[in-house]
Amino acid sequence: MQVAVIGGGVLGVSTAYFLAAAGHEVALIERRSNVAEEASFGNSGLVAPALSAPWAMPGMPGKLFAQWFRQESPIVLRRRLDPALWRWARRWMTECDAERFRINKLRLQRIGFYSRDVLEQLRLHYNMDYEQTVGHLQLFRGARDVLLAQPLLTLLAEMEVPHNVLDADAARLLEPALCAATPLTAALQFPQDEAGNCALFAKQLKTIAQSLGVTFLFGKSVDRIERIDNRVALHMEGNSFTADAVVLTAGIENPTLLNELGVRLPALPVQGYSATCSIRDFDEAPLASLTDDTYKTTITRFGNRVRIAGVLDPGARSPEVPEAAQRTLRKVATDWFPNASNYNNATLWSGLRTMLPDGVPVMGATPVRNVYVGLDDGASGWTTALGTGKILSDLVSGRTPDIDLDGLTLSRFG
Repeated sequence: MQVAVIGGGVLGVSTAYFLAAAGHEVALIERRSNVAEEASFGNSGLVAPALSAPWAMPGMPGKLFAQWFRQESPIVLRRRLDPALWRWARRWMTECDAERFRINKLRLQRIGFYSRDVLEQLRLHYNMDYEQTVGHLQLFRGARDVLLAQPLLTLLAEMEVPHNVLDADAARLLEPALCAATPLTAALQFPQDEAGNCALFAKQLKTIAQSLGVTFLFGKSVDRIERIDNRVALHMEGNSFTADAVVLTAGIENPTLLNELGVRLPALPVQGYSATCSIRDFDEAPLASLTDDTYKTTITRFGNRVRIAGVLDPGARSPEVPEAAQRTLRKVATDWFPNASNYNNATLWSGLRTMLPDGVPVMGATPVRNVYVGLDDGASGWTTALGTGKILSDLVSGRTPDIDLDGLTLSRFG
């Protein structure tokens, strides 16, 4: 089959690779000049199915509201918000119910653990090195943060997910450079979760995909798609061509392309931010990756660099990193590793991504025959990308996916 993949993030490249490995003739269309130049470029780098949990969880609305008025906050809420955001927020708040959180967490972990296994198979098969580290710590500054994490802890125990609850001293043994002056009540250790340079991985996989015959078309934007007889037509900048099947993995552009087909997704565009800087004192730097639970901000070690990623900005209209977001990133970095780097000289990045109310990715067929969609939730994009790409390839090829897709398809939105 001739298959077109729209979107060159880590999900798109993964999908193209698996389609080519399955014997299809594949073209990937990307509006930028290379793969992984948008949401896959400056993300946290986490591949963490055990840690990953929807933002929609019990207690989260109150926690975010309390931090809205602080100088440093995990979310930027602007005073002038459009009605679509408020409609999305109401739907999100219904997903914060304890039972809904349990359902969504189980769904997210099903695809997350599968995806991590697929990534491991690729890494071993091709001997890939993308600055990866193994093991992750979730840090809790105060007793209230630990209390709010109880629904998560209950599920981790119920599912027998590998994790360890640590006191402050045990956490500091794993990460000796953690600043002693910063309050630390407890930590969760996820020994099997990983982190790595997502953009570097995507570029390596692109080279492998090219060796399998994938054609990459850069600097091209798909305006719309439509069915013509038994094929699918793609219209691009006044030109068009047809394919036997199309897979939409275009991230923030997916909802627009789906709208043209009469498919509505409750996807919210959200700006995320990160700061990356060179390590100046390796004895004072993190060994792997950590998440500050209070600020929902991640610190990740990439070789001789450290990346601080976090802060959601649903009202962003500019690629600039606002001062409010910079303050939060600097605070988290200096609180935990004050001497590791000069954070004032960090390279700042912003990228748009999508968030779904339940925090679970969407994958599979659309109501339009031979048109498929893969949309990772922004908070856990790379965690689920490889598994989603493999599933999409299986569906296009007429094979049964390796895992149950219940709750992972468009059908959950009616």
